Amino acid sequence: MTIDEQLGPARPFRDFEEAASVVLRLLQENVGLGLWMVTRKEGDDWIVLTAQDRIYGVQAGQVLRWSDSFCSRMVRGLGPRIAPIASQIAAYTEAPIGRQMEIGAYVGVPLRRSDGTLFGTLCAVDPRPQPESIETQLESVEVHARLLATILSAEMEQQARLRQLERAEARSKTDPLTGLYNRGAWEETLEIEEKRCRRYGSPAGVLLIDLDGLKQVNDAEGHAAGDRLLKRAALVLREAVRESDFVARIGGDEFAVLAPDESALTLERLEERLRRSFEGASIAASLGGARRDPRQSLAAAVEQADRVLYADKRQER
Repeated sequence: MTIDEQLGPARPFRDFEEAASVVLRLLQENVGLGLWMVTRKEGDDWIVLTAQDRIYGVQAGQVLRWSDSFCSRMVRGLGPRIAPIASQIAAYTEAPIGRQMEIGAYVGVPLRRSDGTLFGTLCAVDPRPQPESIETQLESVEVHARLLATILSAEMEQQARLRQLERAEARSKTDPLTGLYNRGAWEETLEIEEKRCRRYGSPAGVLLIDLDGLKQVNDAEGHAAGDRLLKRAALVLREAVRESDFVARIGGDEFAVLAPDESALTLERLEERLRRSFEGASIAASLGGARRDPRQSLAAAVEQADRVLYADKRQER
């Protein structure tokens, strides 16, 4: 089936995912090799976003170790972008992934964001060594990688604008006391961001916050004092998070922060900043954070953060 037969004549690609699938099929037909992938590097996670595989059984969503890969060495300039006989390249023979699957030949080029930072790779492997003539395909592979990177950059910018519109629409779903988003808005946003994480391999983190003294304040000073405490806590949260973070009151004395595109280190810093801010405001609070595992979901991260929160609360007691 030709590209026109698959997509319809001159029809633009729906999105990056469709473009990547077509590019992988085209490269596999014209260049060869049994497995072609578009991947994302996130920390030491090497996430398969799209795969065209005839041999290894690799599928989209699979997570490997970046440091194990040929691509990690290619990006650092330790090995060539095309290795017809991978066993002749010392950097590749030392890579642990070569002990996990048989790799006779390798092709890989970086995928970079518009600011030049590394997003991931367009790469291929095959168990059989390939003729040296495959090296003449490097320019074609690099051009396809740049085209995919261009589509990806435009789509990521579009997603950032769309996220802003979603937040504007969610403002109608706010907690009347604190002005933060309510639980309904929180659950809807989790679902939307989970789809983004799965499509782009994007990182995300969750922080849960529980006020330790609200019941005592309500009992000792009355509910008006408890309401003032909740408003102060909401102000602390607003001032501590980034503009792109989503903050909600999800229960009586419970708050939550969704931090999209957060690395593990950035999430840890956000948690530390929140702890200092609550201490500075003389508000007793327990916190629990978790980063989304690319093998699981944001819902699983919320469950993990909840366990960490209650461990923190027990420790405070």
